[in-house]
Amino acid sequence: MNEGPQAMGSSEINALLGRGSEFEGKLTFEGKVQIDGKFTGEISSEGTLIVGNGARVKAEISVDTVVIQGEVVGNIRAKGGVELQASARLRGNIHTAGLTVEKGAVFDGNCVMEGRESATRQPAQPSPQPTQSALVPEE
Repeated sequence: MNEGPQAMGSSEINALLGRGSEFEGKLTFEGKVQIDGKFTGEISSEGTLIVGNGARVKAEISVDTVVIQGEVVGNIRAKGGVELQASARLRGNIHTAGLTVEKGAVFDGNCVMEGRESATRQPAQPSPQPTQSALVPEE
């Protein structure tokens, strides 16, 4: 059984988009918001987003922390962390400082993990491939 919003701490939820609700647009908020309905658009905050079990979100997401129990299609930038609970389904890329994936969660995409400070910046250029001499131990 999922612990729901309390999984990320004891602070109260500031707003809730309930089951049966649909919203399209840009969502910005402070604190903690839970989506249990359908949302399409952009989400940005320095707070915590909870995508509840049964929720369907199609959005570009930029937040501090996101907990996913439902379905998300879109890219996520989370300075603090991303938590994919067992019922989560995510199709998109993640750029974050920390990632937790419970058994049963589905993640189809790529993940870049960097420290909190750099998780909101553009991804760094890939580092050059190691040379052959770096891969072969010296005798």
